[in-house]
Amino acid sequence: MSTVRTAGRRSAILPTLVIVAVLVVLFAIYTSVWTDRLWYRSFSFGKVFNTVLLTRVGLFASFGLIMAAAVAASAAVAYRLRPRFRTGPASSALLERYRELLESKFVVIVVVLAVLTGLFAGGAASGQIYTYLAWRNSTPFGVQDPQFHRDISFFVFRYPWWRFALSFLFTVLGFAIVVAAVVHYVMGGLRFSGARRGGTSGAQAQLSVLIGLAVVVKGISYWFDRYGQEIADHPLLTGINYTADHATVTAKTILAVIAGICAVLFFANAVLHRWVVPTIGLILMVLSGIVLGVVYPGAVQYFSVRPNEAVKERPYIANNIAATRAAYGVDQAEVTSYSAKTSATAGQLQSDAEALPGIRLIDPSVVGPAFEQLQQVRGYYSFPDTLDVDRYTINGAETDAVVGVREMNQQGVPAQNWNNLKTVYTHGYGLVAAYGNRRQSGGEPDWIAQGIPPTGELAEAEPRIYFGESLDQGYSIVGAPAGTPPVELDTPGGGENGAQQNFTYDGSGGVKVGSLWHRLLYAAKFADVNILLSSRVNDASKIIYDRTPRERVQKAAPWLTVDGDAYPAVVAGRIVWVVDGYTTSNSYPNSKRLGLKSVTSDSQTATPNGTVVAQADTEVNYMRNSVKAVVDAYDGTVKLYQWDTADPVLQTWEKAFPGVVQPKTSIPAELLAHLRYPQDLYKVQREILARYHVTDPELWYQTSAQWEVPNDPVKNSSTLKEPPFYLSVKWPKDPSAIFSLTSAYVPKGRANLAAYMAVNADAASPDYGRIRILTMSDTSQIDGPGQSFNAMQTNEAVATRLRSYNQQGSATATFGNLLTLPVGGGLLYVTPVYTQRPSGSGAYPALTFVVVRFGQSVGIGDTLQEALDSVFKGDSGASTGEGEDPTQTDPGTGTQTPNSAAATKALNEAQTAFAAAQKALTAGDLGTYQDRIKDAQDATARALKAMGR
Repeated sequence: MSTVRTAGRRSAILPTLVIVAVLVVLFAIYTSVWTDRLWYRSFSFGKVFNTVLLTRVGLFASFGLIMAAAVAASAAVAYRLRPRFRTGPASSALLERYRELLESKFVVIVVVLAVLTGLFAGGAASGQIYTYLAWRNSTPFGVQDPQFHRDISFFVFRYPWWRFALSFLFTVLGFAIVVAAVVHYVMGGLRFSGARRGGTSGAQAQLSVLIGLAVVVKGISYWFDRYGQEIADHPLLTGINYTADHATVTAKTILAVIAGICAVLFFANAVLHRWVVPTIGLILMVLSGIVLGVVYPGAVQYFSVRPNEAVKERPYIANNIAATRAAYGVDQAEVTSYSAKTSATAGQLQSDAEALPGIRLIDPSVVGPAFEQLQQVRGYYSFPDTLDVDRYTINGAETDAVVGVREMNQQGVPAQNWNNLKTVYTHGYGLVAAYGNRRQSGGEPDWIAQGIPPTGELAEAEPRIYFGESLDQGYSIVGAPAGTPPVELDTPGGGENGAQQNFTYDGSGGVKVGSLWHRLLYAAKFADVNILLSSRVNDASKIIYDRTPRERVQKAAPWLTVDGDAYPAVVAGRIVWVVDGYTTSNSYPNSKRLGLKSVTSDSQTATPNGTVVAQADTEVNYMRNSVKAVVDAYDGTVKLYQWDTADPVLQTWEKAFPGVVQPKTSIPAELLAHLRYPQDLYKVQREILARYHVTDPELWYQTSAQWEVPNDPVKNSSTLKEPPFYLSVKWPKDPSAIFSLTSAYVPKGRANLAAYMAVNADAASPDYGRIRILTMSDTSQIDGPGQSFNAMQTNEAVATRLRSYNQQGSATATFGNLLTLPVGGGLLYVTPVYTQRPSGSGAYPALTFVVVRFGQSVGIGDTLQEALDSVFKGDSGASTGEGEDPTQTDPGTGTQTPNSAAATKALNEAQTAFAAAQKALTAGDLGTYQDRIKDAQDATARALKAMGR
């Protein structure tokens, strides 16, 4: 009796364990889905969650059911067509056992098989959610491809989905064929040996029809392969080439016809039962695929194209050039020749006086430790190693600034326990900003905003940072009932008797975890029982997580590719993070394909603790900056704004996720002043223009005019490219300087300067996004960044000034970013030099010297003004504005006195705005006319203020 009981208990253990395991898995799935729903709803993006979830479930269910139904139906038909009587002995004992098993457990076996294949198919289909949504909501481009004369939207939105659908159907039929064949074989309907070799009429009919359907799908795939040539990569270019046009497309058409004929033979075989003919047809189709799909195009390429490639490929190169330039938005780039001067004379920079104060001497990739040492305040705060560049209007003048946010660094929390890490040290405090072209007497940054609480020129009404770039360390529990003593550390001082001041979060962001059920869910999600047990979690508590700006935007708009550099700004008294979002495609016909990771990687993305990251390793051949996103640093609110309103890809996603992206007209004016041209798009465009600045197919083919982005000479690396730089640049013949994103080119494989590229990066400018390139003359060589940096380092005067540094035991000298500007009719190279005492507590880099080079002349000085004057024969002809306010204050009287540089800049801006207003009035655009008149009036007011009036 005891043995029977033991056996019974043992037999019950396995089912119990299975049930428990299933319940655990189901609870884990529920926890993941439900907490995601709560998270999306916490910042008003529940629509995105609902659309994604319902679409995934719909795809999973529909495609899973199709696969399961096809497999089950195929097995059921095969079983129904089994022989009713067996003649002769069984072919093998093993096969006989399988037959008995199938007969006794047929329903169970078919259900299990259908469920497994259905799960496989549903999982594959649910991964195609964005392909499906793009197909379902596709928007025409209004442009046709040159080969098949189809709208571009067919290739970008429809073609990827149809390819997946055809692949899925072929897989379904493949499973159905295999299942039918196995059932027929086990049940005796098929024999592959012996005297009774062959199959029953029912088995032959079923297999003939299924194979015929598979061949039909293959024929349709051949037909679609024709369109695929427009997005195929070839050694010379992406898209249709001569061989594809004259051989591959024709071959695919013939193969589609052959597949259709072969399918008819299989359908006929369902009645005739003559396998020789359809089998021969199938073999011929395979051989034709090899001959027509591989041998024939190879022969055309080798014998016809290769000897005359430049001539044969000319029209296809022209198509590739036009498509690539359009797909990356560089078709309006302006390329002009620039005969750069190489000799320096006195007063040479007089006409470029306005640009000199915009030369940024404070290098955001170097001064991070200075921000850390001088503004960190406590060890549990930190600044990133690479800071950001922004602009603020101070005393009526636009001022370049280097900015960073004082974020919480939990590694610096003194007592590493759960209460401190999750409920006390929850947020950072304040944005710190420094003038881009100034320093203090000791070389430290000259602060625009600093300290706790923040003081200076920026009004930070809400300085707390609950959402930031370094807040990727899990979650925090915040909030408490009214009247409860606050526990979150707010500021190190400011409390009673100078003690720390605490705070209770009252923002809208975060998920409420006051209920026991929510606490249980999040305890399971983060595998942390403290959420369930701690008394710090109360009825009013919220949990905040997924706190980095890029992460929040990516989840709010999963169809976007997010820029690698989110930057902070003070807008309407609140600190916000600005994130650029891109719409991309990998199937724009005839456009060159690029790998985003390699193109966006440079010396900045290689910084270990930097905030600029490279893109993921994905390929694209179409890209637009269609969305500007803003994340509130206090409550995590995400707002998405249209930017490129003409982008069909954005319009498609707006149909799929209605109401998620706000109109461009909703962008506040104060926010617009901080928007800029994004770095990753610029990196992609400069990579494209390195070759596609050439529009002549023959010259493009020769590659003699191909450029490349130089390696960063300051980092002394053979693999890290020089990053682009935000600068205020006065373009030759322009009336005023413009906030721009700039880069230099060198000829491929060489070091001299080939070209200089800049894009108008001021989002408030009517010329925003205007790309201009200066190409150097071929008659004289202009040194590139690497050559110029080498000349600056080895210059005798520079070496003499730096000789006391870099010696053992002394302070070290570090060169900052090497900036390039087109001024004085030539190219000016500028690099700041920072000195720092030997590493130890409190060491930070201080701006000590500035080195410049114009032509072959090199100068070094304590200031940029001194360095420029030394190069230009004692007088550069312009003031750099170092240490000057937009309106200067007389130290004796305390009254403001005129600043000619600021006044000149404002007057030039007014002149530009008046010209734009007149142009709009002539065109009948009264709205733009009024806007430009307002801009002109504002600029005139700034000029009057700068002149002391």
